[in-house]
Amino acid sequence: MTNEQLLDWIDKAVAQQASDLHLVTGYPATLRIHGRLVPLGGTDVLMDEDVRRVIDELCPEHLRARLATGSDLDFAVELMIGERPRRFRVNLFLAEGHWGACLRVIAADIPNFSWAGFPQDLAHRLIGTRNGLVLVAGVTGAGKTTTLAMLINELNQLGGKRIITVEEPIEYRFPPVQGSLVTQREVGRDVTSFADGLKFGLRQDPDVILVGEIRDRETAQMALSAAETGHLVFSTLHTRDAKGAISRYVDLFPQSVQNEIRSLLSMSLRAIISQHLLTSSADEKRELALEVLVNNSAIASAIRLGKLETIDTNIQTGRNDGMVTLDESIRRLWSAGRISQETAEQYISDRRLLKM
Repeated sequence: MTNEQLLDWIDKAVAQQASDLHLVTGYPATLRIHGRLVPLGGTDVLMDEDVRRVIDELCPEHLRARLATGSDLDFAVELMIGERPRRFRVNLFLAEGHWGACLRVIAADIPNFSWAGFPQDLAHRLIGTRNGLVLVAGVTGAGKTTTLAMLINELNQLGGKRIITVEEPIEYRFPPVQGSLVTQREVGRDVTSFADGLKFGLRQDPDVILVGEIRDRETAQMALSAAETGHLVFSTLHTRDAKGAISRYVDLFPQSVQNEIRSLLSMSLRAIISQHLLTSSADEKRELALEVLVNNSAIASAIRLGKLETIDTNIQTGRNDGMVTLDESIRRLWSAGRISQETAEQYISDRRLLKM
């Protein structure tokens, strides 16, 4: 496999609006296009040495030593596609002793809210929050990073903010804007962990902090502390819904302190946006379905008392506070003809809503 062949595959991935390029031993190069896996036409089954040559081509010098350990690697690369640079998030992995690679295509420009289908009134409400914690939840590939990039970019464009991001890896780059100051730090290159990025970031006079992911107790604790002390903190959690995000956040801590954490979270949390990307009926880009939780008195009480079974009901009754259930979001997409009935029935929990 040559560098020219790899660039040709990447060029086709960009041209066909693929989200990912998969290179796995024993399979042809494969694209994910609008949620579907599509083998690249005209490509042979990849051999182990083919994938290894791709890895040698892509892996940055400062990470090559880690290849010998056999651990997964995440990083971003910038390649010239056509006449302009494009960024890709790369994951390298071992499977049964064979290396594999997944390249996530990052949009050339940070999308706008209209293109992504993200409600602008909700976006303005989130970025208008003075302090506290905003979580974006969803499964892998649900567009969480893109949502955060759009929100941070809007804050950046408005000006007057000192913004610090801690990411693994850095995907979207925020352009310099008069009146704003943005620092982007990459875990594994600029800082050792999300928690350290948060800890030292608090000493850099931030107004807004983006933490790529909350995945351990120390990061969760630091995010709460930052939100408590007057900063606006954005982050992600890998959960399917808002209720699961609360449960997962609290479960990062030992049982002995969970009551205290629930109390802190009930005061610092501002909103949880849980998102899903659904197949479009027009077979174009996927459609964004959202569950929106806004922390009002009922939600705060449920979090503080550990009564998470009431969260879904509180979201249903919280429309006046801007809350939306996932079922309602799916029903709206179906009613507008943007997703098929089959897709709606696959994701909605109460099919009776489709008859209303």
